[in-house]
Amino acid sequence: MNYNEAYEKLSFYGQTHLLKFYDELSADERTALLEQIEQTDFSVVKTDRNVDERGLIEPITVMEISEIESRHDEFFAVGLDEIRSGHVGAVLLAGGMGTRLGSDAPKGMFNIGITKEVFIFERLIRNLMDVTDLAGNYIHLFIMTSDKNHEATTEFFAEKNYFGYDPDYIHFFMQEMAPAADYSGNVYLEEKWKLSTSPNGNGGWYSSMAKWGMLDIVRTNNILWLNVFAVDNVLQRIADPVFIGATKLGNCVVGSKVIKKAAPDERVGVMCLEDGRPSIVEYYELTDEMRNAVNEKGEPAYNFGVILNYLFHTNELDAIVGNSLPLHIVEKKIPCLDENGEHINPEKPNGFKYETLILDMIHMLDGCMVFEVERKREFAPIKNRTGVDSVDSARELLKMNGVEL
Repeated sequence: MNYNEAYEKLSFYGQTHLLKFYDELSADERTALLEQIEQTDFSVVKTDRNVDERGLIEPITVMEISEIESRHDEFFAVGLDEIRSGHVGAVLLAGGMGTRLGSDAPKGMFNIGITKEVFIFERLIRNLMDVTDLAGNYIHLFIMTSDKNHEATTEFFAEKNYFGYDPDYIHFFMQEMAPAADYSGNVYLEEKWKLSTSPNGNGGWYSSMAKWGMLDIVRTNNILWLNVFAVDNVLQRIADPVFIGATKLGNCVVGSKVIKKAAPDERVGVMCLEDGRPSIVEYYELTDEMRNAVNEKGEPAYNFGVILNYLFHTNELDAIVGNSLPLHIVEKKIPCLDENGEHINPEKPNGFKYETLILDMIHMLDGCMVFEVERKREFAPIKNRTGVDSVDSARELLKMNGVEL
């Protein structure tokens, strides 16, 4: 893209101010800016801000641990056969940084060891290898990075020899970015040669895979299931044969692992039905009526929180992405340049970021296997340095599960 082409595109979207400092830039900076303008979808800043209105929320049926245990062997056999047949892949969402943990490195590189080095990435790979060792074959693992941590992440895996996993089965791809704008829809500049952008939300994983050519690997290898999981949870089971088997035998095209909430006000989204289709309602959206609702057993009706561990049938995903996911608009503090090209680090929100959410992918599908797991065995999120859902709490849970730190 040359200057004139960039100007024409920006004129269409009312964003020509992004070229304000063009004459001051070096040749390399001009190239970088024009490339970013070419790759950026500016239509998102015109998104309707009423997108987050919700439909009718109702309880959803959950397969609880007691039923899972009674059918364990049946589910396990079916799931293990899918893995051995090469029909299962996994997608690790790892675009975040360890800022809240006091680190400026990718979050997965954080060391949670006590007497030795134990990295978050290492624990996740080891959890996956528990299954691949049992199955006798590797599965393809797709790792989604961001523009902020891609190089560091790929170099770290190579340096650590992929923690014993076959590198031929590990594939890195970068998450697509969305522009950040002020309240009038004017996209910010982060530098004179760089637009202000942010990752396009956890719903962007499949479209990002497509952009990076990852779907060629999925199709060539006849991968029918993709287990999507986040980097935060060091106890989660990945490519879990029982989960896969239950989802397949339940004739569901998506599965969601859930845990029983520790308290009614626990800050986790819960599985539900929205207008008769599977969905997720965030903890802050729960009304008093919903918190007090009970099911036929007399137990809380909205009592199962999601842990961001989902299983998608790949046949359904192309149709979902073909129908654009709704964009969610989030008010944020956005570092940017002012009119004079000086850096601003705002103390209060100054604009919007635009995200797609995985809950919308689930909501677009007809059936979901809501699969309960034991939180002490599969839920050790690391979101904070200390306190709730922290390095400290995750260490205790890992030790409780026999992991040497």
